[in-house]
Amino acid sequence: MSEATLERGLNAFREQMNAPIASFFSSCVNCGMCAEACLFYTETGDPKYTPINKLEPFRRIWEQEYTLWGRVKSWLGLSRPVDDELLQAWEPLIYDGCTLCGRCSMVCPVGNDISYMIRCAREGFVAAGYAPDGMKNASRRAVTIGSPMGVKYPALAAQIKHVEADTGLSIPMDVEGVDYMALLSSMEIMNFPEYLGALARIFKQAGITWTLCSEAFEATNSGIQIGSSDIAKELVNRVVVAAERLKVKYVISPECGHAYTAIRWEGPNLIGRPYHFKVVHILELLEELRSSGRLKTEGFEEARLTFHDPCQIVRKGGVLEQPRNLLNMVAGDVVEMSDHREMNWCCGGGGGVSAIERAEALRLKVFTRKKSQLEELNVDTLVTACANCRLIIEEGLEEYRMEIPVVGLTEMIAEHLVGDEKNE
Repeated sequence: MSEATLERGLNAFREQMNAPIASFFSSCVNCGMCAEACLFYTETGDPKYTPINKLEPFRRIWEQEYTLWGRVKSWLGLSRPVDDELLQAWEPLIYDGCTLCGRCSMVCPVGNDISYMIRCAREGFVAAGYAPDGMKNASRRAVTIGSPMGVKYPALAAQIKHVEADTGLSIPMDVEGVDYMALLSSMEIMNFPEYLGALARIFKQAGITWTLCSEAFEATNSGIQIGSSDIAKELVNRVVVAAERLKVKYVISPECGHAYTAIRWEGPNLIGRPYHFKVVHILELLEELRSSGRLKTEGFEEARLTFHDPCQIVRKGGVLEQPRNLLNMVAGDVVEMSDHREMNWCCGGGGGVSAIERAEALRLKVFTRKKSQLEELNVDTLVTACANCRLIIEEGLEEYRMEIPVVGLTEMIAEHLVGDEKNE
């Protein structure tokens, strides 16, 4: 890596060195509690996966450039500077070994937001040219094509035709002045198109006016995952421009964790202004419809179910009770995992890890935590509300030969709608 590129990365680290980051590094007592909260440590037993250790290059810059003792150590040659070799060695830890799930932040006794620190550290890594090829390629496609998986509008149009044929309903496109603009992740378009059909059926029953946008249908924000605020800003802005052009009142974030984080929580700060619309997660909208009596279901699932709490939606987004209220509408035998709600364990593929080919073996290794949770329950079906979680869990179950169907909560609700033609 060139000296100029390294310096660009170091400058990015420095730009992230704000008051919260400095206070977090200053207050860390090296207790190790974050290790026991991280499935990469608990499932491998390797101390290098201790969350605070993953931040060593970032911490070293803080110490050497922002503390008196660190400057003295540097002057005496007692502290190694952050160089290409160090960044290259730590890059797999900061990307492959962290899903940004935030569980470590929940247990820190002094309140350090370690997940936020790693998100900031990724800014320095990517600026220095150190990021996994899979994430680089996904980000490049997101910027140039509009989708990290390379899904273009003709692919969405083809899926829409299939959904319309299956449901007998029309999927509105580029309609101005409706209440809601729905977003989709690439995985929902290509892997789980039944989600779109479920939206159409639910919204018909509830009398909701909605649309998709041909210029901004992708919800996934690879900029958040790779650690590039510039990319994240550009992707958020596409959605904002489209939503404001169509004059919608709400934008619906789909069953996708980091999409929700990007558009709901980080978006206004990224673009530097508030939205002229409100962002809601699909589960928040469904819960609103349920509580107001506009979502009517009949019948119950016969299977014994459990719910996997997606990290970004539940732990970081606060959507805790909505999925449970919705499940209770259509299921009579729901059991909780040993750790659930805000303390549930990650699927192992968030934070862009699912896009890193070299991380596959590690990802499958750490899935043993979810495997253990499911084995304790002896359930027939697992329900979740994140397309990425769904794919990762399906792969993990296949790896460990566990025959447990994984379904999305939105589509399960749609299967129980009162008066729906598919249920008659």
